[in-house]
Amino acid sequence: MDNQIVKQEQGVKWLDTVYKQAIRGIGIGNTSVVSMAQDYITKFPSKEAACKSMLNNQVLKCTSSGIITGIGGIATLPFTLPVNVSTVLYMQMRMIACAAYMAGYEPSSDQTETLVLACLVGMPLTQLAKQAGIKVGTKVATNIIKTIPGKFLTKINQLIGFRFVTKFGSKGVINLGKAVPFVGAGVGGAVDFLETRAIANRAYEFFFES
Repeated sequence: MDNQIVKQEQGVKWLDTVYKQAIRGIGIGNTSVVSMAQDYITKFPSKEAACKSMLNNQVLKCTSSGIITGIGGIATLPFTLPVNVSTVLYMQMRMIACAAYMAGYEPSSDQTETLVLACLVGMPLTQLAKQAGIKVGTKVATNIIKTIPGKFLTKINQLIGFRFVTKFGSKGVINLGKAVPFVGAGVGGAVDFLETRAIANRAYEFFFES
């Protein structure tokens, strides 16, 4: 049990650190998530259209071989994830958080962070809520998170952190072959297009169709 708690806390720390950097933006050309979202919103007739365009563009950026070394500041993050893992998480979290903001969520809130992390690792809200001891129906809209007390958010985040470590690593050690959807070392560290696209589709469904 103690080992499980350590893994949960480690996963939560990793995810929380990257998330806070992602919504603020680091490196040249990386504005805050709010500024990024507003730029798209002003160019499209609806937030739905703006979100779809943003997701498409972010997927393309994530598949660029230069993205791994193109974000300054990632290497200075105060934890032990490798730079390439951190960079991919950073890009994917920005993409999801931007979709959340367009759907009316405040990126800096604890509730929104929980939603973004759940979307990132692909854990259904119903499953998370029930495991955290919250009685829910068979389908839970994202808005339910707004009503969940902080102590339950903490439990949910621990579940997500544990899922992050156990899904992507072994005994708490991150395995690059599983943690990040790279096509392979021979393609310059490019991110797997299909996996990133799946996360983008999940983000749109999560915030605009749930």
